[in-house]
Amino acid sequence: MAAIDLVGYLAATLTTAAFLPQVLQVWQSKSTKDLSLPTLLSFIAGISFWLIYGLLVRSAPIIIANAVTLVLNLVILQFKLKYG
Repeated sequence: MAAIDLVGYLAATLTTAAFLPQVLQVWQSKSTKDLSLPTLLSFIAGISFWLIYGLLVRSAPIIIANAVTLVLNLVILQFKLKYG
C-alpha cells in the first residue's frame, strides 16, 4: 500500500469514527433536539457529493469513508425526523 493511500485510510477512519459517539448518543437517548436539521441535511448532501466524487476518481478511502459516514448520518436523520 502506498503511503498516500495509508494517509487517506487513516483520515477516513478518524473522520468516520468521529460520528459513532453521536449515533450512539442519539440511539440511546432518543433525543435529537439539539441537532440542527438544516445543518444535518446540508452535511448529508456534502457527504453524498464526496461519495460521488470518490466513485468518479476511484478513490477507495474517499468512497469507504463517505459511504459509512453517509449511513451513520442517515441514521441520525431518521432519529431526527422521528423524535424531533
